Amino acid sequence: MGAAPLMGVHDVLDVVSAALMLAGGLSCLLGALGLVRLPDLPARLQATTKPQTLGLLLILLGVAVNLEFENSSTLILVVLFQVLTAPVISQVVGRSAYRSGAIDRDALVVDDVGEDIDADARAREVRTVQPSSPEPGPSSRSVDGVDRAPER
Repeated sequence: MGAAPLMGVHDVLDVVSAALMLAGGLSCLLGALGLVRLPDLPARLQATTKPQTLGLLLILLGVAVNLEFENSSTLILVVLFQVLTAPVISQVVGRSAYRSGAIDRDALVVDDVGEDIDADARAREVRTVQPSSPEPGPSSRSVDGVDRAPER
């Protein structure tokens, strides 16, 4: 009996590619389960952003292993776009949900957005409460019609 044939380079690349794509698919599946199972919006946003981005990155890396560089360079743009936009979109959705009242402020451990909103509201309140300069009225004019500062 002869020895078993050794695996070629293409066979190793196929195994690495399959492992990366399976890991990416598993990451996406766990993110989807987190989306369904987690109780509140911030946790769901976390479950949709991080595992989905990692899953896509692993799947595209698994595909790129089997392609030539010229063809796989397009996948780099897809990964870059995903990595740059997913956190921004998650942040915008989270802020919108917070401002609309969909997130319970008491359940948050750190509430930076609430502090910013409260500070903005206080600044607006101070601007609207400040009295304007008194306009000369009948009480600030003397008998001869000359404007005088009101007495305090």
